[in-house]
Amino acid sequence: MPTFYGVDVESRLLLGTARYPSPAKLSEAVRQSETEIVTVSLRREAAGGRNGGAFFEMIRGLGVRVLPNTAGCHGVSEAVLTAKMAREVFATNWIKLEVIGNHDTLQPDVFGLVEAARILTGEGFEVFPYTTDDLVVAERLVEAGCKVLMPWCAPIGSAAGPLNPSALRAIRAHFPEVPLIVDAGIGRPSHATAVMEFGFDAVLLNTAVAGAGDPVAMASAFAKAIEAGRQAYEAGMLEPRDMAVPSTPVIGKAVFA
Repeated sequence: MPTFYGVDVESRLLLGTARYPSPAKLSEAVRQSETEIVTVSLRREAAGGRNGGAFFEMIRGLGVRVLPNTAGCHGVSEAVLTAKMAREVFATNWIKLEVIGNHDTLQPDVFGLVEAARILTGEGFEVFPYTTDDLVVAERLVEAGCKVLMPWCAPIGSAAGPLNPSALRAIRAHFPEVPLIVDAGIGRPSHATAVMEFGFDAVLLNTAVAGAGDPVAMASAFAKAIEAGRQAYEAGMLEPRDMAVPSTPVIGKAVFA
């Protein structure tokens, strides 16, 4: 059972709430996924021409914990201000911190991310930082007060799957006690299974579910894939070998003269 800032959750799937074809599809996807945590972008919803208040009330009605995020923020001051507004709206100290540095790849500005994380943890926020798979950046975020890390496995929305498995494994090995959530770049349930087999605690998805032909069915598929990956990790998987190893014992086989 993963624990984030002292909160135990059963589900290892966190679900984003953007880009669904309808509120009804979003609500049903949340139910089918059995997630307990959804992310919401205060800035995106406010700028998207929706009735923000009605949307937020619908999210609250899902009966899940809300993890507000600073999606779309490209600077430290903007991210910090958005986080403070989200805390007022959702009455939570949790914040998924995004500080985007590149418009094309949506890669985090890791320097600004660490700075913003230090400011927000100093003001009582419990920060979930969206970062790259760089081990040194991860160390700086932990030093800044983050007790959860959210490395990407590929750029946001790319659906490319884990591009650098070695880096993800290194982060897991280096931070055995820190909850790790893979965020961004997963496109298929098999990708989610793979990163869970590395030992990660959870996966955050949005586009892979919201952009599917059937978001509800895809949410269910990802929930099963994530649990399968975690179960395999806990069971203890065989490591790859250089040579064949017979599964049938040689001793006791029939001998013909």
